[in-house]
Amino acid sequence: MNYQNCTLCPRRCGVDRSKGELGYCRCPDTALVAKTMLHHWEEPALALSGGSGAIFFGGCTLGCSYCQNRTISRAPEGTPANSRQLRQMMEQLIAQGAENIDLVTPTQFLPTIIPALSKPLPVPVVYNCGGYELAENVRAMAGLVDIWLPDMKYADDNLAFQLSGVKNYFDMACSAIRQMVRQTGAVRWQGEKVVRGVIIRHLILPGQVENSLKVLDWIGQTFAPGEVLVSLMRQYTPMPGMPAPFDRPITEEEYESVLSWMYLNDLEGFTQEDTSASNDYIPQF
Repeated sequence: MNYQNCTLCPRRCGVDRSKGELGYCRCPDTALVAKTMLHHWEEPALALSGGSGAIFFGGCTLGCSYCQNRTISRAPEGTPANSRQLRQMMEQLIAQGAENIDLVTPTQFLPTIIPALSKPLPVPVVYNCGGYELAENVRAMAGLVDIWLPDMKYADDNLAFQLSGVKNYFDMACSAIRQMVRQTGAVRWQGEKVVRGVIIRHLILPGQVENSLKVLDWIGQTFAPGEVLVSLMRQYTPMPGMPAPFDRPITEEEYESVLSWMYLNDLEGFTQEDTSASNDYIPQF
C-alpha cells in the first residue's frame, strides 16, 4: 500500500498523492491527526475505566451527509504526522492509561499508519472505520489489528448512494467484514474487556427501519451466535440542512423495532440509551 496510484479504499481514485494530486478524500500523503484523547464514550468493553486511546484522523473515504465529525472529515483537518510521530502519540496515550489504541477513520492514511504498528503495542489496536474497505487491504493488515470496529451502515445501496455517495457499499462492506472475522476469529474476552475480534456497529437512521433489519439479517445469517458482536447505535443527530426524514432523531418505535430484530437474530452486543442522540457526545475538534 502506498500513496502513489492511490487505491486505499474502494473508490480506487488512482491519484498520486505524493505529487500533490487529490482524490475523493482530498488528503495529502502524510497523516492528518485532528485529535488524540482518552475516549470514554466507546463501547463499554472497549472504554472500560481508562478510556480508549483515540486518534481521530482528518478526512474520510465516505463523506456521509449526516457525519457528526464533519468538521474534520469534509475538508481534511489535522496536524501532519509521520509514522514516528504517530507511534509517539500511541505511546503517550498508553502512558495516560488508555485501554487500547483506537484508530478512528484511518483508511486514507494506511501507508503512514502501518509502519507505526510494526512493533507490537502492550494494548489492543482497534481499527474504527466506516466499513467501506477493500478486503485485500484488510488482509494485508493481518497481525497489526486486534479488534476491528467497522460500521455496517447500509444494506440498501440506493440509500448508500443518497447519503454517502457510493453505489457498492454493501458488497464492499460484506467482503471486508468477512475478512476481518477470518483474521481474528470469534470475539475473545478478558474479563469485561474485549481483547480480540470484530464488533460491527450499525447506526439506525430515521425512516429507514427496513435497511436496519436487512443489515441485522445479513449479520445473523453470516456469523454464528457470539462470533461477532453488534453495537446497535441510536445516536443519530440531525445535521443542519438535512432533508426529511433525516432532519429528525429516530423515534422510540423505530429503535424498538430494530432492537427486537437484533434479538430475534440471536445477535449479542451493545445498545445505547436515548440520551446518546445529543451533540454533547460529539468530540470537540
